[in-house]
Amino acid sequence: MRAWIGLGANLGEPSRAFAAALSAIAALPGVRLQCISSLYRSAPVDAQGPDFLNAVARIESTRSPEALLEALQAIEADAGRRRPWRNAPRTLDLDLLLAVDAAGRPLRITSPSLTLPHPRMHARAFVLAPLAEIDPALAVPGHGSVAELLAACTGQAIERIGTLALPAGAPP
Repeated sequence: MRAWIGLGANLGEPSRAFAAALSAIAALPGVRLQCISSLYRSAPVDAQGPDFLNAVARIESTRSPEALLEALQAIEADAGRRRPWRNAPRTLDLDLLLAVDAAGRPLRITSPSLTLPHPRMHARAFVLAPLAEIDPALAVPGHGSVAELLAACTGQAIERIGTLALPAGAPP
């Protein structure tokens, strides 16, 4: 399976949290980190607190989507993520955005713990801009191409502010 993971944070030191999260993701058995977008800053959407930093990583994985989500949530918890209320400010947010099988067919999952594709990714510039950077031809099932969806998010301010390095040992 190929999957895309959204990284976000607006508390603490997001750049350090992202670096640690990427190292933890790359160290997961059955996961190979392929690439990471640049770092972006965006205002909170349906949330409170300071601006967010965001990025998107693409991975290959032999894990099931549910097992991958469980591992991502453990990484969040290790980074001090708390969930006192919906969309609370956070030290680290790792969202499983989209996944495709070995033939490139999108996985569609609706369960109490996981919805794929992510139900709001098609309307959020903070997901679409970094996603368009690493996979501009990608389409969000049922919604259209990432580039078209990003063009429709003109009212959402987002700024590319830097780069993130892949952890040591990850492919270039």
